[in-house]
Amino acid sequence: MPPELFWNSMQTKKATYFVLLLTAVGIFSSCVTRKNLTYFNSVGPETADSVNKTYEPIVDPWVQVGSVLTITVSALDMDAVAPYNLPVESYLTPGSTTINTTNSLQTYLVDEDGEIDFPLLGKIEVAGLRRTEVKNKIEELLSSQLKDPLVNVNVINQLVTVLGEVKNPGRYAIVNGRLTIPELLASAGDLTPYGKRNNILLTREKDGKLEFIRLNMNEDEIFKSPYFFLMPNDVIYVSPNSVRAIQSQNVSLWLSMVSTVASAATVIVTVINASNSNKSSNSGN
Repeated sequence: MPPELFWNSMQTKKATYFVLLLTAVGIFSSCVTRKNLTYFNSVGPETADSVNKTYEPIVDPWVQVGSVLTITVSALDMDAVAPYNLPVESYLTPGSTTINTTNSLQTYLVDEDGEIDFPLLGKIEVAGLRRTEVKNKIEELLSSQLKDPLVNVNVINQLVTVLGEVKNPGRYAIVNGRLTIPELLASAGDLTPYGKRNNILLTREKDGKLEFIRLNMNEDEIFKSPYFFLMPNDVIYVSPNSVRAIQSQNVSLWLSMVSTVASAATVIVTVINASNSNKSSNSGN
């Protein structure tokens, strides 16, 4: 083969490879591998034994600064417990002469000192205690004033927030005193295909300071993490992967550029092929 034809053939191959490369980049940039979409890739039969050594289920919620509690007191002598409960509210319906009554739950906000202001008992420190510990503490304080007091305590403002690449971002309640990260993600409709399963950010306030923790949903270590169970006011952020980053830019401009380059490469291939054909024809003559 003459040198000029060999050179032209090489140029044609390079241009063809360039077009194929652009096509491959476009295909792979729009795909997310199955491995990246799957949770708990390393979980196996031996995982449970390892996890159960450190796993501690949370069934009794913690009380912290900013928590809102409902507290009701009862005993055999209901008249004696009246001062410890919110009195019955009375109101007159407009246009009516009938007086209506309704019972309301007394709420207590845990202040910045970790205390609540309880009727007759005054300030009671409750932050850092579990719900049942608060119940037992108030019952003990009341035992000198009431016979067989029974206290019911509930935490009513336990919310966590999830943001980023989930189908339904928002705030979700901690029901029955416990909520795990998988349960929260399920409530939020799961991650989108663009969410990074191996890089989930948890933000938590503890002792007046912020903590930032990175969690990997692809590893079994998540079950052993002290952050597996969420706390009130936790914030979960699911960061986007590189595909979402591309989509968040000017996609039409990016596609236009790729199309232009691909078209130019196609023209180059066509011109080179035509040139080769002419040269072959001329050499034959």
